[in-house]
Amino acid sequence: MNVAVVLFTSDLRLHDNPVLRSALRDADRVVPLFVRDEAVHRAGFDAPNRLAFLADCLADLDAGLRKRGGRLIIRTGPVAKEVRRLVEETGAGAVHLAAGVSGYAQRREERLRTALADSGCEVRLHDAVVTALAPGRVVPTGKDHFAVFTPYFRRWEAAGVRGTLTAPRAVRLPDGELSSDPLPSRDGVGDVSPALADGGEQAGRKLVTSWLSGDLADYADGHDDLAGDATSRLSPHLHFGTVSAAELVGRAREKGGPGGEAFVRQLAWRDFHHQVLAARHDASWSDYRPRQDRWRSDEDEITAWKTGRTGYPVVDAAMRQLAHEGWMHNRGRLLAASFLTKTLYVDWRVGARHFLELLVDGDIANNQLNWQWAAGTGTDTRPNRVLNPVTQGKRYDPHGDYVRRWVPELAEVKGSAVHEPWKAKDALDYPDPVVDLGEARARFAKARGLD
Repeated sequence: MNVAVVLFTSDLRLHDNPVLRSALRDADRVVPLFVRDEAVHRAGFDAPNRLAFLADCLADLDAGLRKRGGRLIIRTGPVAKEVRRLVEETGAGAVHLAAGVSGYAQRREERLRTALADSGCEVRLHDAVVTALAPGRVVPTGKDHFAVFTPYFRRWEAAGVRGTLTAPRAVRLPDGELSSDPLPSRDGVGDVSPALADGGEQAGRKLVTSWLSGDLADYADGHDDLAGDATSRLSPHLHFGTVSAAELVGRAREKGGPGGEAFVRQLAWRDFHHQVLAARHDASWSDYRPRQDRWRSDEDEITAWKTGRTGYPVVDAAMRQLAHEGWMHNRGRLLAASFLTKTLYVDWRVGARHFLELLVDGDIANNQLNWQWAAGTGTDTRPNRVLNPVTQGKRYDPHGDYVRRWVPELAEVKGSAVHEPWKAKDALDYPDPVVDLGEARARFAKARGLD
C-alpha cells in the first residue's frame, strides 16, 4: 500500500489544490494532516480573529474530506516532529505541501527535510499553490526578484498562470485508526471581532461566485469607494487558501472588462509582495530601503490612532472598522498607514504589529510590505508622498457615508463637512485633531531632509 501525507498549511481547500491532487495521483492512500504549530503561538501570530477563522476553515475542510471518504487529522506540536510521527505510523513514502515564502515557512521546510532524512520519506514542495505565479518564476536579468511592480506585472502577465484543477471525488485513508486531536471551534476563541466573517472553503466559493457575477464589473471605478465597499473581501480566504489565487485570475480574465483587469492587477500585487519576501526575508521587520528615519513614539498619539480617536474622521472610521470586523477597506488601510507613518511619523512596525493583532487576513508578505510601501521604506517609487486625510476623505468618501457608519458621534454632520468636524458650529463628542497637518508635514519633510 503506497501512502502519502498531505500537510495542509495555507491551502485549506479541496478545489484547485495541486498539493492534494499530486498526492492522490502518486499514492493509493492519502493522509490529510494539519498541525497546530506551537511556534505560531510562541511568535504571537495566533491572533484571535485568525484563530476563529481558521477553526471555520478546518471544520469545513474536514467536512469536505469526509464526504469523499477521508477526514482531516489534527495534531498539535512542532510540525517536523508531528509529521515524522505520522510517517512512522503510516509508512508514508512522501509528504506533500505548498512551498512558502516567509522565513518561518522556509525553516519549516528545512526542518521537515532534516526530520525525515533517514526515514525513506520524501518531502515534495509544490509551487503556485498559495500564489497565482510562483515566486522566482519571473526575475529581472541578474537579480533574484523585482523591486518595482510595473516591470514585474508585465512579465507576470506574459508568463500566465497554471490551469485550474477540480476537487477530487474520493480521498482514501490508510487502513487502521489514526489518532487526531479535536477540531478547534470558533466558540472556544475569545476576543474575536464582533462582525468577523465566516471562514471555510464553502463560504469562500460562495463569495467568489457572488463577486464574479456582481461587483467585479464595477471594480475598476469603485474599488476605492469607501462607502460603496465594492471590493471582493476575499483577502481572508486567499490568506488561508480556502480559495485559489490562480483560479481567481483565470475566472476574472474570463469575465474580462475593466473590472476583471483591475482585479487581476490586484492579485498580481499580492504575488509581487510574495516574491519580494521570498528573496528578502528580513523585509518582514527590517526596512527594505532604509531612509535613515528617526521615528517618533508619542504613546498618546499611537493610542488615539489604534482606538480611532485621532480627530481625523476617515482615519478613525477605518480603525474602528478594523476593530469591529477584523478587516479594513483597502483605501482605509492606505490612509491609516500613511497617517501613522507620515503624519504622526511613527515607525511602520508599530502599525504593522497592530494590524497583525486584528486582521483576519494578516499576512506577513502583504501586511508588512504594504506598510513599508506606505511608510516609504519599501517598493514605492515615490517614498515621500504624504496623504492628506481630509482631502482623501472628501475624494473617496465624498458624501461622508463611510465616516458616519463608523463614527456615530458625527452622524448629524451632513455631507462632506463630516471630514472637517472642527468647523461644525455645534459641540460634538469627538476629539480635537491630535496633530496639525501643516506642522506634521513640515516635521516629516525636515526628518527626511526634504525641507
